[in-house]
Amino acid sequence: MIFIYTDFGGTHSTALAAAYHLNKLPTDRKLTKEEILNVDYFNKLKTEDMGKIIFHGVDENGNPVYTIGCGASKIVVPAMKHLGEILQKHYQSHEKIVFSNTSPTVPLPMTFGGLFSRRFHIDFIGVPLLVWGAKLSCDNVQRLVSYTKEAGQLTNDYVVILDNETFK
Repeated sequence: MIFIYTDFGGTHSTALAAAYHLNKLPTDRKLTKEEILNVDYFNKLKTEDMGKIIFHGVDENGNPVYTIGCGASKIVVPAMKHLGEILQKHYQSHEKIVFSNTSPTVPLPMTFGGLFSRRFHIDFIGVPLLVWGAKLSCDNVQRLVSYTKEAGQLTNDYVVILDNETFK
């Protein structure tokens, strides 16, 4: 199974989701500022990195975990789903691909933090907002990751898109 976490920029909620998925973060408490800022790729990608599929590691079941920032495009994930279906049919593969949208977990402070830090390069405003937003969202992101793993196991479909609107 292949897991791909998606959102707008690919550097905040997706990075947290990948880190939780790979058991790199504690799940029994709120994250510290240092833990958040040390998450792989957290607040490190640039606008030109949108659309790049980034490998984060392999989970405890041997499943690769990726992230991608889709920008404002509503067609990136459906296009990747279609490509996955074509490749599976052509190569007769039965590897499941799960696309999981982390955008619903993003609170307002994280949205503005990303805007100030990544777009305007005003880190002294953006980074504290991002940390605050990450602390607000960590429980929700953990639940989304658990749901994503479970959905991947339970589905009979080979390519799945989880919009995760229930995590707003």
